[in-house]
Amino acid sequence: MLVKVFGAAVQGIDATLITIEVNSSRGCMFHLVGLPDSAVKESHQRIVSALQVNGYKMPVGGLVVNMAPADIRKEGSAYDLPLAIGLLGADEKINTGKLDRYLLMGELGLDGAIYPIKGALPIAIKAREDGFDGLIIPHQNACEAAVVNQLNVYGVSNIREVIDFFDGKRELEPTLVNTREEFYARQSHFEYDFADVKGQENVKRALEVAAAGGHNLIMVGAPGSGKSMMAKRLPSILPPLSLGESLETTKIHSVAGKLGSGTSLITQRPFRDPHHTISQTALVGGGNYPQPGEISLAHNGILFMDELPEFSRSVLEVLRQPLEDRRITISRVRGTIDYPASFTLVASMNPCPCGYYNHPTKPCVCTPGQVQKYLNKISGPLLDRIDIQIEIIPVPFDKMSDQRRGEPSATIRERVVKARQLQEQRYADLPGIYCNAQMNSKLLDRYARPDEAGLLRLKTAMERLNLSARAYDRILKVARTIADLDACEQIRSEHLGEAISYRNLDRENWAG
Repeated sequence: MLVKVFGAAVQGIDATLITIEVNSSRGCMFHLVGLPDSAVKESHQRIVSALQVNGYKMPVGGLVVNMAPADIRKEGSAYDLPLAIGLLGADEKINTGKLDRYLLMGELGLDGAIYPIKGALPIAIKAREDGFDGLIIPHQNACEAAVVNQLNVYGVSNIREVIDFFDGKRELEPTLVNTREEFYARQSHFEYDFADVKGQENVKRALEVAAAGGHNLIMVGAPGSGKSMMAKRLPSILPPLSLGESLETTKIHSVAGKLGSGTSLITQRPFRDPHHTISQTALVGGGNYPQPGEISLAHNGILFMDELPEFSRSVLEVLRQPLEDRRITISRVRGTIDYPASFTLVASMNPCPCGYYNHPTKPCVCTPGQVQKYLNKISGPLLDRIDIQIEIIPVPFDKMSDQRRGEPSATIRERVVKARQLQEQRYADLPGIYCNAQMNSKLLDRYARPDEAGLLRLKTAMERLNLSARAYDRILKVARTIADLDACEQIRSEHLGEAISYRNLDRENWAG
């Protein structure tokens, strides 16, 4: 008897429908074809044990299982459940009347327990697109998949529940998630708040500008000056995720297996903080079985790189292309996969090897050459892609001991949101552009042209600091954002002056 069961393969952040065809005939051989990997081939032993424990025998005779389309490699253990149900159907041990109306995925334990899988959200989206009545997946993934409306999502914990469902002995309850209610309920709860930060008003202003325009930022300061503390508070002033951004971000984390059990949607912008020993593959994605890297997990959020010069030079250089294109393409022999990577880079570093160059009280023991060599660990092209470069001076004791709270994140966020709304209106007719940091040269000419006094000020700064053409563009982008925060259509000289002040590392005398 020939039966068909449906599953899905995740490629990139999207899913492809997989048809599992099982044919039972005379003979004594078992063949599994359709480009399965080792984990799929090992499913045979898991299925045999799971069926035996639950009172069923593995079908005997000639069995051919084909996983179509056969030119797509099938990876992982998530095909255990559809394979087992297909084998029982071909052996006429269960009713096959409803098999073509449901998509099934799940890993089997030896006792028939169904374990969670990766990529439940894109699989659910694919099931709805292809018109299936429902999706049967592990109960740990049910909330994640249930955010897809117009699709019944059934969470199961044992293969016996699935068998009884197809035999008509049991009704499965669909998992219900009020997507919008859950999305809006958790958007404004943050662990860290800028009200706790003492002093550092210039740095908080730079972070506000970075959040308002989506600009990359680097903080340079001595150990203990508050670089990491303020970076962790940056998500609290970023604009809230839209529902579309939330779904896209959740898809990436779902594919990477980074969603917690029972989690349905990512409602706050991601904050990724990789260690400086990270490899190129872990940062940008890839591997034998390609997975999203840290830059994709930071999509629509923040990638924080603490102690930037300690990262491998080769690791830092691979950031240059995704910072410009906001996508990363992983090319391997088996195929090419695109992952979104629209993130804001926030970096921090000490000013020198000892950490106390330009410190107000502690002497620096480094020579100017050592300071320059330390800075040169970060290439010029990468620094040019960082719009805001701000120096942090440690907070003096009188400000540190001040009991008054600073400006709360909610107040700063209101200004950021207003500035972003201006940008959304400005770029409404330009697909793919939603903030000032994404402007190209043509848009700079149209929206970031300074007045005469500002143009003269910018020319003087370019000549004195010997800035590159890319740095020129960055200054105009930041000035456009500062003007938006002031609700000013024209970029004035003071806006450019503040933007130029955020190019600290371009000063010729910075390293002595």
